Order: sequence, then structure tokens, then C-alpha cells
Amino acid sequence: MIVIRRSRDGNGAFGPRRRPEPRTVVQTLALVAVPLLVGCADARIQRPGALWLLWVVPLLVAFFVWAGAARRRALQRFADEHLLGQLLPGHSAARRRVKATLQVLAVLALLISLAGFEMGFEWEEIRRRGVDIVVALDVSDSMLVGDTEAGGSLSRLERAKREISDLLALLEGDRIGLVAFAGTAFLECPLTLDYGAAEIFLDSLEPDLIPVKGTALAQAIRTSVEAFEESSSTSKAIVLMTDGEDHLGQAVAAAEEAAAAGIRIFTIGIGREEGSPIPDPGGGFRRDARGEIILSRLDEPTLQRIALATGGRYVRSVTGDVDLEQVYSLGIKATMQDQDLGTTRQRRWKERFQWLVGAAIVLLLVEASIAERRSLNRAPHLAEEIGS
Repeated sequence: MIVIRRSRDGNGAFGPRRRPEPRTVVQTLALVAVPLLVGCADARIQRPGALWLLWVVPLLVAFFVWAGAARRRALQRFADEHLLGQLLPGHSAARRRVKATLQVLAVLALLISLAGFEMGFEWEEIRRRGVDIVVALDVSDSMLVGDTEAGGSLSRLERAKREISDLLALLEGDRIGLVAFAGTAFLECPLTLDYGAAEIFLDSLEPDLIPVKGTALAQAIRTSVEAFEESSSTSKAIVLMTDGEDHLGQAVAAAEEAAAAGIRIFTIGIGREEGSPIPDPGGGFRRDARGEIILSRLDEPTLQRIALATGGRYVRSVTGDVDLEQVYSLGIKATMQDQDLGTTRQRRWKERFQWLVGAAIVLLLVEASIAERRSLNRAPHLAEEIGS
């Protein structure tokens, strides 16, 4: 016959032996995750976008909770709760919880490894070699003309900013600076290797930035030359992006001064020679004193002379990045020698995804070794067989 072993409760009476309440999956995850997060201050995820896959974890937890509840309901329909221990002597809900926890932890480890888990780093010195480039961007009112595309949906200024953004993506260790000009010129971003910072300055360039109206190409060139004062490099280039309308003159003379300082100017013309009306902020188009609509035309001859005076080249902006390839790859990089621009230190992170993959394999092996039912000869406190 089968004898159910009982123990005394706190009052000395006999009753079913009480076992510690098993931890839930969430509690176990918290106990494991908190020490890991505290000890991984020097850790990072290489591909954070892949972490959206972590939604699988709560779904998996919800599935195990639902499956456990469904199993309990099925057992309750099969027999009364106080008889289940006799009918299923090896039944262990705690073991199923442990197995579910191990499976969830293994999936969590694999998902984090897919995101590129890295921990620990070494400092690495990187020697920068390249060319110092200052981009002078025209932000005058004429750059608001929308004649860079057939539909007129893109203004000259927007087109130029896209060109510069594409140029930042092409740079290979070169330092970049930004000058904004209209009736006068200002250095907006000094020479830097931080292309992200240059992109931020670029986004802020608008016609309202310069209070003095007009287009002063000579002032733009001279301000760009002054931006090289802190540079010891002998390879210096100015990329002048404008529609070429020089209201004050002296642009070619300023270009000759730049050539004497060993600086080449590469000009990019934006707009059309036939001209287009300048939008008025109040609506309509701008008119002169006689009431006639003012047309802004691309002045290619002036831009060609500026480039020729310094040994640079002129390119007309078109849809696509062909003009940037000509200016940067076939112009600046092909004709100017890279110079040492100093050294910087950056972190080289160590990939540790294999740790998580190994941990997942161990967790799954442990999970597979745990049986859902206890062996009766290993659990004498539950039942004993007495033969007669």
C-alpha cells in the first residue's frame, strides 16, 4: 500500500508537508538581470535596432503562464486537488517553472547576442591624414529660388545643403569647416573631424542667419581663408557653393589672394542661367523699384574664373552626386596630397556575443537534463511503497 508522509504543523498537529513557494519567472529574471546590469558598466549594444526582438521574451513568458494555467485547469477536471498527489506522485510544478525559466533565459541571451553585445574596450590611437576643407555656402535670398528641379519643389539652398550632407558622407579623414555668407560672411563651424557636429551646424543655415542682404563672394572667400589660420596643413581647399551673383565684385581678386596662400577653390554653381523669380516671404515674388519681377540667374563665368585663378575646378550642380564626385574624388583628393592632421584616441570595443551564446547553450542543456516528474526513489518524503 501507499503511505503519505505527513509532518507536524506549528501547533503540533499533523498536516501535509509545506514546501517553499517557488519563484516566478519574472522574479528569477530580475535576480539574474540586476547583477548583470550593475556589473556591465563598460558594456554596450552594437546594433540597438535589433533589440526590438526582445518582445519575444514577454510573449514567451505569457505563453508559459497560459500553458501552466491550462494544465492546472485540465488536472482539476481530472480529479480533486487533494487526490492529485496520490494519483500523480511524481508530479512537480516547481520543476516545470524551473525549465520554463531556463528556456526564457536562453532565448533572452540569444536575442541580446544577435544585437551585438560588447563589453570592455581598449584605447586605440588613430592617425588622421587628409585635407583641410572649408565649405562656403550662400544663404542669400536668391538661394530660395526653386529652380534646381523640373517641378520646382527644391530650392537652391535645400539642394546645396543636400550636396554638403553627401560630401560629409564622402570625407575620408579630412577636416571640414563651414562658412555662411550673404551680404557678409561668418565662420559657423571651425575645422573639425566631428562630421556629426558639422551636420548640426549645416541644418541651422538659413537666409535669416545673415542680417546683411546681398551676395558678397569676395567676403566669403576671405572669411574661408581666415578659417585656415589654425591649420598647419599645406593641403587646403575651399568649396564655394552659390548661384554666382556677386553684388559687390572683387571675387576674382579675393580668389587670387587665396591662391597666393596656397589654397585652391572648387566652385559649385546652383541654379539656371535663364533665371527664376525670387520668392517673397509675404507672398508672390520680389519686384524692383519699377515693379518688375526680379530674376536670379546662375553666373557661371564668375565661378569659372574663381576656380581657374586658384587651380581648382568648376562644376554645375545637377540631380545626383556626380558633381560631388568630380569636386571631391576627382578634384580635391586626386590633386592634393593628404597631410597629417594629428592623432585621436577612440575606443575599440570587444565583442562578447559568444559569451551569451555559450550561456544559452548551457541553459538549454541544463533544462534538458531536468525531468518534469520526480523519481519516487529519490523523493522518499513524498511516498513509500510498503509491500506485504
